[in-house]
Amino acid sequence: MKQPNRKSDILIIGAGHNGLVSALILARQGFNVLVLEEKPVIGGACRTEKPFKTAPNLGTSTGAYLLGLMPPELLKKLHINLPTIRRDPHYFLPTTDNRYLLFGSNQEAMKQQFIDFFSQADWKANEALQNEISQIREDIAPTWLTAPLSIEETAEKYVRPKLRKIFIDLCRKSVGEYLDRFNFKSDLVKAMYAVTDGFSGLCGTWDTPGTGMNFLIHNMCRLPGSDGTWMVVKGGMGTVTQTLAKEAIKAGAKIETGKGVSEILVENNQVKGLVLADGSEVSANIIIVNADPFRMRELVGAERLPNEYNQRLEGYRKNGTTFKVNICLKDLPKFTCLPENKGQFNTTIHLLPDESEVMRSLNTTFAEVQAGILPDFPTIEWYIHTTIDPSLQDEEGRHNSALFVQWVPYELTGTTWEKEESRYVNNLLSICDRFAPGTSELVQEVFPLHPQKIEQHFGITRGHIHHVDNSYGFSDRLPYTTPITGLYSASAGCHPAGSVIGAAGYNAAQIVLESLKS
Repeated sequence: MKQPNRKSDILIIGAGHNGLVSALILARQGFNVLVLEEKPVIGGACRTEKPFKTAPNLGTSTGAYLLGLMPPELLKKLHINLPTIRRDPHYFLPTTDNRYLLFGSNQEAMKQQFIDFFSQADWKANEALQNEISQIREDIAPTWLTAPLSIEETAEKYVRPKLRKIFIDLCRKSVGEYLDRFNFKSDLVKAMYAVTDGFSGLCGTWDTPGTGMNFLIHNMCRLPGSDGTWMVVKGGMGTVTQTLAKEAIKAGAKIETGKGVSEILVENNQVKGLVLADGSEVSANIIIVNADPFRMRELVGAERLPNEYNQRLEGYRKNGTTFKVNICLKDLPKFTCLPENKGQFNTTIHLLPDESEVMRSLNTTFAEVQAGILPDFPTIEWYIHTTIDPSLQDEEGRHNSALFVQWVPYELTGTTWEKEESRYVNNLLSICDRFAPGTSELVQEVFPLHPQKIEQHFGITRGHIHHVDNSYGFSDRLPYTTPITGLYSASAGCHPAGSVIGAAGYNAAQIVLESLKS
């Protein structure tokens, strides 16, 4: 029997961080806002969970794991504070011999490591890179909380004249072309920057156009006290979405979990409401979709959208290529190159092939993934956040950890993820053993999320963590408005980018408020 129809001023599909930002802003303006979340918990891919059966009290950020790109101006506008913790040092580049780099505020120690283990030329290149990217970051910061212009218009309006061409080339071209400008001598250092900022969550390698845009986006860290680096949130990334949800509810918004949406209702090109999975309906003339753009199209029906819009969506469609292996560690590993604790466990730990092999490996690994083959040595970022946020540890003192792997195929040629997952996790742990012997023996349990599991666990189409590749920037990304009146997107596929930013939720809400004034 059909349940009674409900009404709301504004419906929001999905309780990810962008949807919650929209809900908070609109509820504070006095609107009746209802957020409907398919999963039994809020947060989307920004949540803290306890997924380990043998360590049920060990918390971890199963999806998003660091906060970097949320604009400080947005936090002020939302009147919220997040308990961020700066990682200092923030990067650790180990090798299998005695060389290493610790990137942090101790510039003298860092300079000495560069000179002793790499070269004076690499130190100068690193200084030049950081100086230039910090100027670009400062120039374009105001663009994130406003409707996007084209890349060229952004350069003309916001970027200082001497950097305009450099900015445009960075946005349009590859990360390799950008990094080569600084004349690094070490391929290992270049690869580290390319991996962590150019490749993260994106389907592209050293010379792929658009990886430069991804590099720029990942260098937009402006949180208070961050000094341009990504930060840990105390209590895990679920703290972000729980804080937003709490404030939205306080403002009058309603959030319902376990409420999957099966259809968005449209009459005469105007949204009228939606149908839930249980068959009940909710009426509204404004719907904001926090889900990815492909899920939004499924709910509306591609036939209701013009060909041009459908073609734009098809241009964005790519498979996720990220593998997140969440790990329960019984104890901390010991690195061959740095056995004593100098803060390396608080960092992003970069596991890369040897200097002589690393650039060749980037290209062959990406080619293998495109062919559906699991690479023997993908690039790995390794995290152990309980060393800097012990609030997540359990009573046994175990550590949460994670391997963030670029790249793996969404679908495997000649086999399946179900068959290969366990073997491949062991292979990844054996790579950890090369740098920190005995790591595998410290692993008590894993909670692996390959692209298909990311799709299932978080509800993201094709397991693409950013919804749309960050090779698309500014007005090239998905517009907040759609061809259907009253239907808006606050997806991570919108400007400015995919990550835990919140700007898409803010900007979509501002457009809705403007439409309600007219």
